[in-house]
Amino acid sequence: MQAIVPSPPHNLKCFTGTTPPPLARVGRLVVQSVYRSDSVHFSNGVGSSRADWQSSCAILASKVVSQQQPNEKPGAGAAGSGGADHVAAVNGHKTTIDLSLVPIDTADKDINKPQPKPLTITDLSPAPMHGSQLRVAYQGVPGAYSEAAAGKAYPNCEAIPCDQFEVAFQAVELWIADRAVLPVENSLGGSIHRNYDLLLRHRLHIVGEVQLPVHHCLLALPGVRKEYLTRVISHPQALAQCELTLTKLGLNVAREAVDDTAGAAEFVAANNLRDTAAIASARAADLYGMNILADGIQDDSSNVTRFVMLAREPIIPRTDRPFKTSIVFAHDKGTSVLFKVLSAFAFRNISLTKIESRPHRNRPIRLVDDENEGTAKHFEYMFYVDFEASMAEVRAQNALAEVQEFTSFLRVLGSYPMDMTPWCPSRGD
Repeated sequence: MQAIVPSPPHNLKCFTGTTPPPLARVGRLVVQSVYRSDSVHFSNGVGSSRADWQSSCAILASKVVSQQQPNEKPGAGAAGSGGADHVAAVNGHKTTIDLSLVPIDTADKDINKPQPKPLTITDLSPAPMHGSQLRVAYQGVPGAYSEAAAGKAYPNCEAIPCDQFEVAFQAVELWIADRAVLPVENSLGGSIHRNYDLLLRHRLHIVGEVQLPVHHCLLALPGVRKEYLTRVISHPQALAQCELTLTKLGLNVAREAVDDTAGAAEFVAANNLRDTAAIASARAADLYGMNILADGIQDDSSNVTRFVMLAREPIIPRTDRPFKTSIVFAHDKGTSVLFKVLSAFAFRNISLTKIESRPHRNRPIRLVDDENEGTAKHFEYMFYVDFEASMAEVRAQNALAEVQEFTSFLRVLGSYPMDMTPWCPSRGD
């Protein structure tokens, strides 16, 4: 029997020095290669070539076979030949290399000693959905509201800050993080359009949602009074959500937008800006050593941001608790089918919780020729819809089957449990 070994990948990096290769982390399993070229000597002088790499793979394959056949006689090879003069075949080429990489001392071997078990699928299974070891990516720096949302969605998780929304998506796709928690809409500021576009661009799945009350504070360095301030910096939505309150406080200051709220507090503290205040959370004040000049400065106490939890794999929809499903669709002939799509849900008594239109990036303009009125230009749109039903329900399946008949593109972004946490106005705690 010949052992056929595939060729090494083109991007395989060979370590020929004495420094061991780095750890390769897969989920919660840490794997380290213990094969080093400097620890093996071939009697016939074969160096670290492609053939040697293939020979090493054949050795590993033969040892796996020998472990699976414990009744074989000592010295019998995987191909049925005995002794050290057996001929091994690597990718169809015969070689007489002594394939005993590491000498095995059987004199002191304790046959009753437990042997290491081979890896199973459970060793490589994803981390639990609500475990303490989950790595959760969010946009911003420590102290951001997204970090608080990640902690609410996955308590005791390892929060991974990302400087951009797209970096959080990529962190999950590249297995740097297990989940991502990103905002999609705010009760005052509306939708975060950037994340809707990224949901379509990437292949992650929505596996849950969390709603977080937003509690804004006016932060400044210790010893700074309100009358000393000349500007206030924060995220654009935070500035808009506190506009009336800032005016009532008598602050005649310039408003400047930055990437995120906690980043504004960090910037003021790092640069010792005594004429600048930041709008951020109370946790950001604790982290960056700032004082709270005014607490709860949002114009509306009913200020809530909705976040979605993203994962590489979807969850199995259920019917024993309220579920929400998010879809996106488009049609080649414009928006004329929108009424038909909505009627598919109305006919089955499925409530819609959101509908959002975004310009079609690949085909933003549609030309319509009319012999009487000439040529008209219309925008092409993608429609995002959230509805209260699980994909495990027959009515939801039938509704999407009907929607598919009217649309040229349909994608289910996720079917996930609804956040049923009792709502309360934002508080400082």
